Amino acid sequence: MHNEQLALASRLKNARKNANLTQDQVAQSLALQRTAIVQIEAGNRAVSTLELSKFAQLYGCPISSFFSNDDTPMEEDALVALFRATQTEGDDAPWQAEVARYLEICRAGVELDRLLDRPPHAGPPSYQLSQPQSTMEAVEQGELVAENERRRLSLGHNPIADMAELINGQNIWASGAVLPDEMSGLFLHHSSIGLFILVNFSHPRARKRFSYAHEYAHALLDREATATVSIAADRRKLTEVRANAFAASLLLPRAGVDAFLESRFKASPSVLDQAVYDPMAEEDRGEVKASRRAAAFSQVLTFEDVAALSHHFGVSYQAALFRLKSLAIVNAPEFEELREKENLGLRFLQLLEMWDDLYGKETRSPDRELISQVVHLALEAFRREEISSGKMRDLSKLLGVPSKELLQLAEAT
Repeated sequence: MHNEQLALASRLKNARKNANLTQDQVAQSLALQRTAIVQIEAGNRAVSTLELSKFAQLYGCPISSFFSNDDTPMEEDALVALFRATQTEGDDAPWQAEVARYLEICRAGVELDRLLDRPPHAGPPSYQLSQPQSTMEAVEQGELVAENERRRLSLGHNPIADMAELINGQNIWASGAVLPDEMSGLFLHHSSIGLFILVNFSHPRARKRFSYAHEYAHALLDREATATVSIAADRRKLTEVRANAFAASLLLPRAGVDAFLESRFKASPSVLDQAVYDPMAEEDRGEVKASRRAAAFSQVLTFEDVAALSHHFGVSYQAALFRLKSLAIVNAPEFEELREKENLGLRFLQLLEMWDDLYGKETRSPDRELISQVVHLALEAFRREEISSGKMRDLSKLLGVPSKELLQLAEAT
């Protein structure tokens, strides 16, 4: 028994160091004397189940890690890995506290998943592709994976109504958060939470949709890293180029763009030639021909077409325009002309009261998607008598929802 206590003491000490916490900080957080922490880490004091739960929550790791017989080094804490990736270790910015709370919510969700005997948030199958060696290879990989995902998810070529909902449906935690402006989003992969995507909630709606799709690419292609942060300074990195190409192709599929333009009688050949097969004319090689010439300038794309396309697929004017260029629907001079007319396209959207759909600010809370997932799990766990009323109250505090209302709803299930 003493050997087991010593092993537990060693793992608790390593977990504290991995979390970059001092014994004084731990003692203050757990309302214990520092001497108690010293005795615990020396193996001279037993630890209660409640204390283990508090240690796990503070150190950002599952309780099971304290009892593992595996001698491999303990996995770095998710929050520490994130702050290391963003080079903000030691800072005390508001966004860091917000992200820390979200990770705690994810851990609560993981525990509820376990109680309900549900699979962990490990996400969909990953794509084992080699690292791109050129920009073109990065673009081709991103587009290929996006096309495969649309087929796998049976999306056809229709617009995606809600990217966050789609990601949540793939067993990935997803939420908005108020992040630094230069940070569009981040992706975390950690044993304590599974897969987790955050996007900058302060950005306009269209950009958030693109960021969700971008981070989803990292979840599919870049899981080897604990933390992947998307910032403006890294936009030329090949993994970032690949994720952007994926997002553009996922949100604006080639077939969908073609179908939309055809519905507006645009982007067709100026001259359409047809030949009708006649089996009776095979010997003399005769054929019936037909030809139709489009009206002058009728196939030219305007700023109105680009703006309408962007609204249809829920992306920004520039995202739609760049996609048209990558699909060779507009050439370089047409691209530059339409880019110069972006302001006219936005005025067109404002005229039809569509601008706010793409560029307006959200009025709802940034963590709505994440909270809704965990509330669902909590209600189901309470219904199955896996958690108590007291646990529901604790969860309500963590989730920021009224405990009385949550408990009443739970009791009515």
